[in-house]
Amino acid sequence: MSTPTLCTSIQLATFLLNGEEYGIDVMRVREITSMTEITKTANSPPYVKGVINLRGSIVPIISLRNRFGFPDIDDDSMCCIAVMDLNSELTGFIIDEISDVVRVNKSDIQPPPIDTALQPWIEGILDINKKLVVYLNLEHLV
Repeated sequence: MSTPTLCTSIQLATFLLNGEEYGIDVMRVREITSMTEITKTANSPPYVKGVINLRGSIVPIISLRNRFGFPDIDDDSMCCIAVMDLNSELTGFIIDEISDVVRVNKSDIQPPPIDTALQPWIEGILDINKKLVVYLNLEHLV
């Protein structure tokens, strides 16, 4: 009888936002799509840009720049929408640029150095190739 093996690594999709690198569990990413026309919605928080129709599904779109308090950029030609599965619902996040998919050991994820009550979306920090990457928990962003 064999013992079950514990998964000690995770794959992260990394992306740029305001010059910094962030990572999310690649299993949450459904697709990366280019910027498209976003239909505005009334009475939404400033970081909710509206909705898009993604092959028949209405998907809310959140600007991570605005959600994190970063200013908008003039040239958004490199921006894209990362469509994620959050609790069986699709949500799109506008990011500056997709970077890479990397495999990391879960033990390499360090706890956040700040009070997570103020920024609950920060799951941890990693050093990947001498670059700090903020590992995000997207459920806390919406």
